[in-house]
Amino acid sequence: MPKGKKIVMAAVMCGGLAASPVAYADTPGSPASAVKATATASSGSVDVTIDGTKVFAGAVGPCSADGPVMGSTRGGLAGTIAEFGNGEALCGRGTDGTAVGQAKGARFKTTVLKAYGGPEIDVRTFTAQCSTTAVGAGGYVEVGTVTGITVPANIPANYTITVPAPDPGAPPLADVVLNESVSPTPPDGSLTTNTLHIKLFPQGGPASGDIYVGTAACDPYGSSRKTAKPVPQP
Repeated sequence: MPKGKKIVMAAVMCGGLAASPVAYADTPGSPASAVKATATASSGSVDVTIDGTKVFAGAVGPCSADGPVMGSTRGGLAGTIAEFGNGEALCGRGTDGTAVGQAKGARFKTTVLKAYGGPEIDVRTFTAQCSTTAVGAGGYVEVGTVTGITVPANIPANYTITVPAPDPGAPPLADVVLNESVSPTPPDGSLTTNTLHIKLFPQGGPASGDIYVGTAACDPYGSSRKTAKPVPQP
């Protein structure tokens, strides 16, 4: 892959509550002012099981529009299979009620596939952002040089690279999704963007689970759901 950053836009998702744009009127004391969009971001997370052993690292260096609005990490290991470098996250809410979450990081690598004959995957730099509109949300990701897999110059949304097993006919070691855009079905206006998502042994095998690099999630109606909605996680 040529050196340099690859910049792509995740899909903009409009929600089923689009008939209520006044939800973002910011007049103090009005019913609409009670609606607050939510946003979170982090350098990523790890939740995998390898030969029956769990390896878990929750959101790394997270932020939230509800606080703390800034997060950072000096990097660290997730077991012996993944390492995050320096990262920072910033979340906030505008005077119009919209919210944004952004995470930036550098020097992520994972060796989880090497034990099965696969590559080490390294990501030099990454950015993930999610921001709300009056009726939905949009996402943005940016990724620098990636080694271990072949990444195209222009990365469409949900671009998936299958990492094959070294033995012909064996199930693949992983699916690697770049510029991932995730929204509920039916859509409700919320969105999660991931710069990179590694799904281990998607057809079954000695390991399972997910590794996320660069995650941002947002919801324009976060505080107005009839039931409490958990903080978006990958």
